[in-house]
Amino acid sequence: MNKTVIVTGAASGIGFACAKLLSQRGSKVVGLDVQRKILEKRFRNLDNAIGLCGDVSIDLDCINAVKSAVENFGGLDGLIHCGAAHSGARWDELDPNDMNRILEINVTGSFLIARACANHMKKNKSGSIVLTTSASVLFGVTGGNGQGGPAYVSSKGAVIGLMRSMARALAPDGIRVNAVSPGITDTPMIASYTKEQKTAMRERFPLRRFAKPKEIAEGAIFLISDKASFMTGENMHINGGSNFGG
Repeated sequence: MNKTVIVTGAASGIGFACAKLLSQRGSKVVGLDVQRKILEKRFRNLDNAIGLCGDVSIDLDCINAVKSAVENFGGLDGLIHCGAAHSGARWDELDPNDMNRILEINVTGSFLIARACANHMKKNKSGSIVLTTSASVLFGVTGGNGQGGPAYVSSKGAVIGLMRSMARALAPDGIRVNAVSPGITDTPMIASYTKEQKTAMRERFPLRRFAKPKEIAEGAIFLISDKASFMTGENMHINGGSNFGG
């Protein structure tokens, strides 16, 4: 797949899995992440890939990521936005400042990076944007025991609304906007969970396991590919059967 793609959250987890698969399949990648050292180390062995230290909640960092794609690779075809912040605080212990921080990164950050990419894609009347939400929105999880709390869940619910709004707005310009909604995935985000917490969480999924980052990445890459050329405004669930409820 010969495309130029910006991947956020590219230093680890689903983001790095996306960057690695894209590179292996012939695409050019600009990876954006706040973790400079990890990003540089992991991107060192990827072909046609550039790692940039940046924060999606900062408009200029998003604009610079697009600028890097254009200057180094001649254009921009897609965005896979995986960067996010997590909070497991329950409603009665959530600090308002922490709530605002999660919303700024997960919602405003999603908007800023999508807008920066769309502004360039409009010039070519072509492009694909993939945002990342979460299966926690389906469950309405309440926080504690390692699971997302109201700040995280509400932010990821807002991303679905953002995706649908931008999909409708950008369709006349030939730009598709979709989302992937992962179930719990074996990434650094769950590294601090206890063995008991992980066991309890696995039991909520009919497949009785966590997703591998590559499994989520495959869905995101499909959505930016030409194979999904008639898909926009869709939220792809990749969650081990969470749709059945829990």
